[in-house]
Amino acid sequence: MAESAKSFDLITMGRIGVDLYPLQSGLPLTQVETFGKFLGGSAANVAVAAARLGRDTAVITRTGDDPFGAYLHEALKDFGVDDRWVTPVAAYPTPVTFCEIFPPDDFPLYFYRQPKAPDLEIHSDELDYWAIRSARVFWITGTGLSEEPSRSATLAALKARDKAGTTVFDLDWRPMFWHDPDQARPYYAEALRHATVAVGNLDECEVATGVREPRACAEALLAAGVELAVVKQGPKGVLAVHRDGSEAEVPPVPVEVANGLGAGDAFGGSLVHGLLAGWDLAKIMRYANAAGALVASRLACSSAMPTESEVEDLLAQAS
Repeated sequence: MAESAKSFDLITMGRIGVDLYPLQSGLPLTQVETFGKFLGGSAANVAVAAARLGRDTAVITRTGDDPFGAYLHEALKDFGVDDRWVTPVAAYPTPVTFCEIFPPDDFPLYFYRQPKAPDLEIHSDELDYWAIRSARVFWITGTGLSEEPSRSATLAALKARDKAGTTVFDLDWRPMFWHDPDQARPYYAEALRHATVAVGNLDECEVATGVREPRACAEALLAAGVELAVVKQGPKGVLAVHRDGSEAEVPPVPVEVANGLGAGDAFGGSLVHGLLAGWDLAKIMRYANAAGALVASRLACSSAMPTESEVEDLLAQAS
């Protein structure tokens, strides 16, 4: 990957794929007849979410050398995400993900990433380390640590960045990508040493820290090396604790849930937006919760990411 002269607000690194979501709600896949096709994958979605809020974003990932890969390039460009570091892998097909939609809180995911996902074929010697170091925010995910060569590339990127700016570790625990949590913990610990922010739900925090109680999770993440721990608690909202002693616990914004998938990525893009804007913790968490709620109220992930005015309107309604 050639050296870039441009500095981005946000560079994410990790998973991308095609989401095929049922256009019928409340039915198992055996009975679904029509699907919508969307850009998917957490790293790609976070970049889209931040771009929707006016941030200059890019993603480091890989697709298959196939029509779905070409579609993902087109989708990223349409969303305003720079695709210069999205490269093809001839050996593997672009992954697809199906879900079932059983509102308000049951959305099973089915990942088709065999024999191997192209986004796990990111190599250390192909990274643009200057761009990674100069980005205002760099975002990596737990899935990127699950297999080589992506694992080594992700850790090399973190080490090269050396906590320059804001470095976010999205804990992103997906059990189907690992043999067991014990296999993941050493790599999570290594990533936490190089990150300044950790974000995860209670399951993800437990994998990273071995504890599950929200405040204990936050304290353990701070002890592992980050400056800000963001613990998502589902119906109880979100807890954010900073090493400087500041903290915020914010309830969720109530909406009628259509599809909860993608809400965490909207939260992530808004977290990045708020950190770049220099907002206080409580404002960032309220804003990110509202963005997540908006996506939860819509079918899609990437194309459902809200604009600033949409988030502000929902916050005004909720206040």
